[in-house]
Amino acid sequence: MLIELQNITKTYGPIAALSDLTVSVPEGAIGLLGPNGAGKTTMIRTLLGLISLDHGSGQVLGRDIRSQRLDIRQLVGFAPEDECLFPSTVGVEFVAYAGELGGMGRKDALQRAHEVLDYVGLGEARYRKVDSYSTGMKQRLKLGSAIVHDPKLVILDEPTNGMDPAGRDEVLELARDLSRNKGMSLLFSSHLLPDVEAVCDHVMVMGRGKLLAQGKITDLKERHDREFEIRVKGDQTLFSQALNDRGINAQLDDERIRVILKDAQGPADIWRTALESGEQIRSLKPRQSTLEEVFFHAVAEAV
Repeated sequence: MLIELQNITKTYGPIAALSDLTVSVPEGAIGLLGPNGAGKTTMIRTLLGLISLDHGSGQVLGRDIRSQRLDIRQLVGFAPEDECLFPSTVGVEFVAYAGELGGMGRKDALQRAHEVLDYVGLGEARYRKVDSYSTGMKQRLKLGSAIVHDPKLVILDEPTNGMDPAGRDEVLELARDLSRNKGMSLLFSSHLLPDVEAVCDHVMVMGRGKLLAQGKITDLKERHDREFEIRVKGDQTLFSQALNDRGINAQLDDERIRVILKDAQGPADIWRTALESGEQIRSLKPRQSTLEEVFFHAVAEAV
């Protein structure tokens, strides 16, 4: 297992940031979701050994979160949400320093920093001062500093926050590549659910310091046997109208038609409508819940 926590409790005065949290997380790309105050930041600090716990035990990459904190930090890369760059420092020096903090010698850290900056697309900006970087460049620089020591696990906290669409896509592509081609596991904490779904195959939903839902995203998405998504060869609007004329609830949704069948209706009624209207159905599949629906359902159940 990548992460195993048993009965973790952390309080700040009367507030329980983590409340008897038990979770096992497999290797891979893991999304960490939850509303504000859910305990996500406290969980990340726990994994990094940055706070003392009231109660509980756990392991990250097989290392004990209480007695092997330094070992864990040498195996884990972390790109925080908060601004953490040193003004007046050039990019390559910042990344090299992160490598030295991870246990690398100065020479190896500097060489690796050059390689990492090329990888994250900042090769031409390596000697620019980091306070002159754009928001997207700063996010990629933080990512570079998180992977400079070739960690087994990379924790990304809101890695696309405040970015324009092009920069966001670049960071998501880098995150996917790290997980799928570079052999690194990811803990991807974000309030942007499409970003989590674009990168991760597994998700945890937290609320009030507890684990509300966990599993593969594909498994958590509920299949709706009375709801279908349809694409046709011809005019979507005309076929949607033909379905409604037959008494079938059909609504246009972007490039698809979303259909909700009544109890007395079945898929055969959709095919019969297509035959009678001379339309060709290219795809017809049951609708699955979105990750957003999974998230809100888990949070609502906990209230």
